[in-house]
Amino acid sequence: MLKIFNRKSKNRIPKISMRRVEKLYKLKRHTGNPRIIKDVKYKKLLKSLKDFPEMLEARPLVCNSNLEVIGGNQRLAALRELGYKEYEIEVVDWSEDKQKEFVIKDNTSSGEWDMDTLANQWNVEELKDWGFDLPNHVFENESLDLNKEKEEQLKCEYCGR
Repeated sequence: MLKIFNRKSKNRIPKISMRRVEKLYKLKRHTGNPRIIKDVKYKKLLKSLKDFPEMLEARPLVCNSNLEVIGGNQRLAALRELGYKEYEIEVVDWSEDKQKEFVIKDNTSSGEWDMDTLANQWNVEELKDWGFDLPNHVFENESLDLNKEKEEQLKCEYCGR
């Protein structure tokens, strides 16, 4: 599939990108990828991909024209371990600088979790099963009063104000 982005847009990403299915043995891990995944989180990733393969259908690996993965290196390792032979990739034609920028921005978390919502509106056991790492106090308490925690944090340790 060929995508052509609106040329008038100031914020357009690439001019042209191409999505296709590729053999995994042809894909190379990005040598300058600063992200790593440790054993426990890697096992959670494997479990997540096994339990919810539909998620894979929605997220292609992002590769440069040399088939070096610039987005999805952890998934690439997991796909190989799970026995996948091919997978959908998005090939982009970006400069080296743009690729480096993507590697960092693709792995940067911008938001924060609303712990009160997670603790009160989500099933904690499901969150654990899905590999979500919640702070211990969320598991111990049925409800959190985050405003009280914030008030306590704002008090001076010497005068109490």
